[in-house]
Amino acid sequence: MTLSRKAACNTHGQDSSYFLGWQEYEKNPYDESNNPNGIIQMGLAENQLCFDLLESWLAENPDVAGFRNGGESIFRELALFQDYHGLPAFKNAMVQFMAEIRGNKVSFDSDKLVLTAGATSANETLIFCLADPGEAFLLPTPYYPGFDRDLKWRTGVEIVPIQCTSSNGFRITAPALEAAYQLAQKRNLKVKGVLVTNPSNPLGITLTRHELTLLLNFVDAKGIHLISDEIYSGTVFNSPSFVSIMEVLVDRSHVMKSELRNRVHIVYSLSKDLGLPGFRVGAIYSNDPMVVAAATKMSSFGLVSSQTQYLLSAMLSDKEFAKNYIVENRKRLKTRHAMLVRGLRKTGIPCLESNAGLFCWVDMRHLLTSNTFEAEMDLWKKIVYDVGLNISPGSSCHCVEPGWFRVCFANMSEDTLDLAIQRIASFVNNTTSSSENIDGYSRHLSSKNSRRKSSLANWVFRLSFHDRERER
Repeated sequence: MTLSRKAACNTHGQDSSYFLGWQEYEKNPYDESNNPNGIIQMGLAENQLCFDLLESWLAENPDVAGFRNGGESIFRELALFQDYHGLPAFKNAMVQFMAEIRGNKVSFDSDKLVLTAGATSANETLIFCLADPGEAFLLPTPYYPGFDRDLKWRTGVEIVPIQCTSSNGFRITAPALEAAYQLAQKRNLKVKGVLVTNPSNPLGITLTRHELTLLLNFVDAKGIHLISDEIYSGTVFNSPSFVSIMEVLVDRSHVMKSELRNRVHIVYSLSKDLGLPGFRVGAIYSNDPMVVAAATKMSSFGLVSSQTQYLLSAMLSDKEFAKNYIVENRKRLKTRHAMLVRGLRKTGIPCLESNAGLFCWVDMRHLLTSNTFEAEMDLWKKIVYDVGLNISPGSSCHCVEPGWFRVCFANMSEDTLDLAIQRIASFVNNTTSSSENIDGYSRHLSSKNSRRKSSLANWVFRLSFHDRERER
């Protein structure tokens, strides 16, 4: 059987080291009892720190968990066909939760919300709505490796990188934006928009108000769209606090009256903030009624089940629970983040200063044998196979500097994270010791060679001196 060109297209990104690391983990997964020497999964951005809060709420609300209302079963009602616009109660609960995460500094209209089967579906749907095959979106580097699949594979849209570097903490700058736009034009690509993740995956930092204003000014001047992927907005655990792109729009009332507001769109999900990736709940929020209408039609290819919507609408409508969950989730993320940063620092490995997310952007440039991506891959393979940790190399995130890695910390127990830190510490110590031995031996050889060269030089000098004496 011959596959279609689309099905056989290799732009899915499945051969990226980001996904290959997962495959190696699945062959040899760590288990405290059954496989203590297995690979620890540190390449998966899952939030497992607050499952006890979710499970406690379910236990306290058995009617909801059992799909009952007032003691009466509503299973049959939920099992039957539902309109793809989504349950109104759930959409209302979603926009309230989104506002709560943002400190209620901005409100959302449920009529402008489109439900999708996760953020993956939301991002792809938006790209389908806004761009044609062969057109382009600009993305700041480093960026989530899955975007090569989500944004490009089926849509035929191209990604042009906005090159950000460690020199300024990987912040977005006006020259970098313009350079990316010019690069797209040189490649004869029509730029339809910019997509950013805020907070950033993989950097774990929130975009500053200055960067958000810069982005708005840029897309306004170019007449293009801005997609703000805010699926990590509830994971901000340190200052500065999270600023949504919608908050910046509201603050600029003169902009809100212009057509720019219709070209700014938000992607959201409950996968990270609520730790429910398996529930497949994502959303698009847009002020443009045409985008909302088109995305709603497209959402029929990836709906959220009625049962999921019913359960989560009840959970998120419990305002006391939602508020307490957000606070406790941030507290636990902060503690776990500090544990990883502190452990790595003791081994001499620094991290980019971050305030959000489920991961750290880790600087291992000093462990490379050379400043090349080949050396980065060599180091990554040692960490996966020899150390037993699956982490994501910066090259899989399109980082322009070799030696950076994304390391996740919220998808495991505290004991497992402690073991992971011990493993990396042992590796670094052994690597450092080996380097020192090699350097010491090299210095010994160098010194020995220097003495030999000095003796040879003296011998040559004496010989030439005697030769000159004889010539006289």
